[in-house]
Amino acid sequence: MLRDISGQAVGAGLLAAVVGFASSFAVILAGLTAVGASPAEAASGLMALSLAMGLPAILFSAWLKQPISIAWSTPGGALLASSAALDGGFAEAVGAFVISGVLIVAAGLFRPFGRAVQRIPGPLANAMLAGVLFGLCLAPVRAIAEQPLAGILIVLAWIAVARINRLFAVPAAVLVTAVLIVSQTEISAGDLGPVMATPVLIAPQFTLEALGLALPLFLVTMASQNIPGIAVLNANGYRPAPGPLFTGTGLFTLAAAPFGAHAVNLAAITAALCAGPDAHPDPARRYWAGIMSGVFYVLLAFVAGWATAFIGAAPPVLIEAVAGLALLGAFAGAVVGAVEQPEGREAAVITFIVTASGLAFFGISGAFWGLLAGGAVWALDRWRKA
Repeated sequence: MLRDISGQAVGAGLLAAVVGFASSFAVILAGLTAVGASPAEAASGLMALSLAMGLPAILFSAWLKQPISIAWSTPGGALLASSAALDGGFAEAVGAFVISGVLIVAAGLFRPFGRAVQRIPGPLANAMLAGVLFGLCLAPVRAIAEQPLAGILIVLAWIAVARINRLFAVPAAVLVTAVLIVSQTEISAGDLGPVMATPVLIAPQFTLEALGLALPLFLVTMASQNIPGIAVLNANGYRPAPGPLFTGTGLFTLAAAPFGAHAVNLAAITAALCAGPDAHPDPARRYWAGIMSGVFYVLLAFVAGWATAFIGAAPPVLIEAVAGLALLGAFAGAVVGAVEQPEGREAAVITFIVTASGLAFFGISGAFWGLLAGGAVWALDRWRKA
């Protein structure tokens, strides 16, 4: 293994970890906070997520000799950010995280269940994701309205760097936001507290409301991360068995959930950095990129305390703006996937509208009802044509 390591692989792993962390940690913290996490619990969740990304990336990549990249569920974080705090507080949200982890494990262990998830119509899954992301993608516009100068500077930084290299566009916006926060807020080292977060153990509560959050969290994680993650690996010539990977990410989700972590899964976007030719010309030696991405994620776990404290001191609208910019690409892809084919377009639009409405019934979030409404229309159309 040591003979296979290369500077290219180390660089690709570092880039994947930094881009994956910097481009969406604001989304994750916003989501955890929205469902009731205190600053200490959110910091604990961010640290647990970073460890739960890093350790399986190291283990899977070394075991399979393939560049297996693991990420936190950014769409899942966006789902949480668009949800209201649960009646039972963050403990109830942690119950949802545990249920979602169990479902991910089941999808990996029981092939019929996994195949059933994969048979969810693609347009409906994409429409549900687009509805979840819609509210956050409006945040940059709200930021410009509330803080014109700061909002415009953040958006301009994102646009300018995206013209050169899209991978660095969101990290550049994060950097500009950090400078603006420092200039607008008096933050000292004492205010930031310890670099490393303190793990906080939260006893999960299992209720109907927790189940209502767990189901859409599971679906967006599978449909928007795990399944595309396998597709990225396949496109680069790697053919790992999906079941063990789903099971493994589900088990790490279960282990991290009591510390405030919502979900980890196969990476989709940053996976291309580790599995592509930039990681190494020889595909058989790219697995070191996956290993190194895991190593750097573990190292980033130890700065979760500062990251959370810094975000907590910032004007919320600026953090939401960065999160919205980070999700624009995912939103665009979801919209295209939802309405690209004329067949089922009406069902996809209904799914999007119900999900984006944010309405909840019986304590169950709009994402679930959106998928249910769109699925009913989809089934009715198939029955009528049959």
